[in-house]
Amino acid sequence: MPQNLLEQLRKYTTVVADTGDIDSMEKFRPTDATTNPSLITAAAQMPQYQPIVDSVILDARKELGDRASDKDVANLAFQGLAVAFGKKILAIVPGRVSTEVDARLSYDTEATIAQARSIIAQYDKAKIGRDHVLVKIASTWEGIQAAQVLEKEGIHCNLTLLFGIHQAVAAAEAGATLVSPFVGRILDWYKKDTGKDYQGADDPGVQSVTKVYNYYKKFGYKTQVMGASFRNIGEIEQLAGCDLLTISPQLLGELEKTEGDLPRKLDPVAAKSMQIERIVVDKAAFKKMHAEDRMATDKLKEGIEGFSAALVNLEKLLANRLAALESRAPAAV
Repeated sequence: MPQNLLEQLRKYTTVVADTGDIDSMEKFRPTDATTNPSLITAAAQMPQYQPIVDSVILDARKELGDRASDKDVANLAFQGLAVAFGKKILAIVPGRVSTEVDARLSYDTEATIAQARSIIAQYDKAKIGRDHVLVKIASTWEGIQAAQVLEKEGIHCNLTLLFGIHQAVAAAEAGATLVSPFVGRILDWYKKDTGKDYQGADDPGVQSVTKVYNYYKKFGYKTQVMGASFRNIGEIEQLAGCDLLTISPQLLGELEKTEGDLPRKLDPVAAKSMQIERIVVDKAAFKKMHAEDRMATDKLKEGIEGFSAALVNLEKLLANRLAALESRAPAAV
């Protein structure tokens, strides 16, 4: 009996769900899951998750007290909500969940470290082992330095918004557990910049992830590669064999419905024999390479701004929800 593409992909690659929707995870049963502020905002507005949202908001109010502003309560509630969804996700997936540090801290190493420790403390309190949690940090130079400190403390990091080889090399040298190159966003940039369409192995996003994967396997880095942000299943087919791929429920559904052969495209053994030049990336080299890479410069900035805006929207939503809850609460006698 022929196998669908999703079944075949699982033979080579760990499949991760890119969603905050618990129902989708129960349907596709991925090994890992990842969320971001946009996904959590979408999930927080679904009626079935209102009890989780309300509980987190009221806990944040209780912790900060009546004198705290709704904005401060909403900011604390965002962290609590991300962890609350993470705990619920880990009741379904056997592997790991990625929980994101506030994107507005992306250029502040110390603040990123502090919030990552706070996130892990909440998981520790819930008796969830650190091997089941990845703290998601933007791949700025400052974020990568934070990851280096955190990894030494046993806090595993997922360096996200990764677009250039300089980011990938710096992340691996820092000992990051995992990196998330954004395939579809790279494709978007090149299509807009050149006016051309790209298919299959010609897709610049596919080429970027392939380059990072082969570099890591060639030089024996422990950091894993998780391709992310896909626009179509063709990109996923070209990256069969990548350590992990994080895929939206829509594309997971397409893979499940599609039959045909899915050969392995990325292979650690093949990478070992490739002629690849080692790259040295210190702070100066990182900044120089980043400035020279228009695509990486544009997409990292845009990604951080996008996640930051989504977080502002989520905090507004939580503040409004808090106001509604408190207006319905009985007055103290």
